[in-house]
This record gives sequence, C-alpha cells and structure tokens, in this order.
Amino acid sequence: MTTRQTEYAAPTDRKVVLVTGASSGIGAAIAARLVTEGHTVVAGARRTDRLRELEKSTAEAASRSGGALEPVLLDVTDRADVAAFVEAARDRHGRVDVLIGNAGVMPLSRLDSLLVDEWDRMIDVNVRGLLYGIAAALPVFTAQGGGHFVTVASIGAHEVVPTAAVYCGTKYAAWAITEGLRQEADPSIRVTTVSPGVVDSELAHTITEAGAAEAMRAYRANAIAPDAIAGAVSYALAQPADIDVNEIVVRPVRQR
Repeated sequence: MTTRQTEYAAPTDRKVVLVTGASSGIGAAIAARLVTEGHTVVAGARRTDRLRELEKSTAEAASRSGGALEPVLLDVTDRADVAAFVEAARDRHGRVDVLIGNAGVMPLSRLDSLLVDEWDRMIDVNVRGLLYGIAAALPVFTAQGGGHFVTVASIGAHEVVPTAAVYCGTKYAAWAITEGLRQEADPSIRVTTVSPGVVDSELAHTITEAGAAEAMRAYRANAIAPDAIAGAVSYALAQPADIDVNEIVVRPVRQR
C-alpha cells in the first residue's frame, strides 16, 4: 500500500469508520450504532447478503443522521484483501479515521480432540486478520497524522476455561498486539481494546464438539445484547483527541 501525506484533522462528530466482521453480532451492532450517530461506516465481511440487509435496515437512520453504510466483501485472512479494503476506503473518502478489528471465530474444543483445522481457523481470523488490519491501516494513519484502532477482543483475553485454550490464546494475543501497538504508535494514533463478556451472537454456533457446545449453552444463559458492546465502542470514539480509552471490559452482571 502506498502512503501519502495529507492534511488531517481528527473529526469529533462524523468519522469514516471501517468495521471488519460486520455481518452479524457485535460487528453488525457496532456498524448500526455508528451509522445512527452520523458516521460513514465501511462494513466488511464475507457474507455480503447480510451486509446488504444491514444497509437496508439502517437506511432510515442514515437519512436522519447523515451517516452511511457501505457494504464491502472482505476476507480478513487474505492480506491483500484487507489492504485493498483500507486503501479503497481511503481513496473514496480521502481519509480513514477508525479501523475496528472485530472479525472473530470461536469453535471451542478440548485440546485432546485435536481439531487442528479449527485451531488454524481461529489463528487465521482472530490473530492474522487483526495483524493484517494493522498492517493496512497503520501507514494510512501515520501519513495522515492520526487515526484510531479499536480491537474487539474478549473476556477470554483475561482468563482461560476448559475447551477455550486456543480461543483464549488468540484473544490474549489480540490484547497483547493491541497493547503493543498502543505503546509503539505515534501519540496522534489512539488505540482501544474492548473485551466483551458473554454476548448474544452467532459465535457459539461454530462449535462442533458436542461437550463444548453443551457447556457453552449453559455458559451463555445470561448473555447481553451486542449493542452493549457497540455503546462501549461509541464511547471510546467520541472522546476528545487528547483522550485515549485504552481498554473497556463489558460483561453481564451475572458473569463473575
């Protein structure tokens, strides 16, 4: 990706926001919330039919707020695809203000089940996908003199439970990568990690191991709505340019 120096003034109201994994769950809720608040949201995911439905469902709110939702086919495991996603948005809008790395998968299983292909998928999406986003957006933020990275991690970045060793490993990695980015990045670039607890989403639907699926049904009995996470992201984005909300943990009251 080429970079170019441009005049950049961090907007306080209307931002150009890129969201990965925007076709359902937390990603869709974040995209919908930000459109309602007047932002231009470039929503990336593999399921473009879901993105088009999201565009239709947010159209009325967009007309009221001045926001917009732009559906884009995106595979975060493809480095070139992620680079094109960011560069195309920058070329269309003249800047990129925020990259929200939300894409994630969670096919939990015991290690002795040896579901190595599922481990690889979690590493590819949850870790490499995040790194590809950073690699694509960091030069843009640096060249324009500002920007904001938001990583959607998990409570799994702070604890490990049976069947979740690999998933938690990827989320610990996401937390560590984002924290390292915060320390290394120019002060004009803000960096936030949001770690959700149990949220009503499709993540658990990818679990193929029967025991892990049964345990997750009980674990998710007190899930909160995805919009709770969208609210946390909205809060972080709305802060003045000299305030960096480094980390937010949001979970149900009953999740201890």
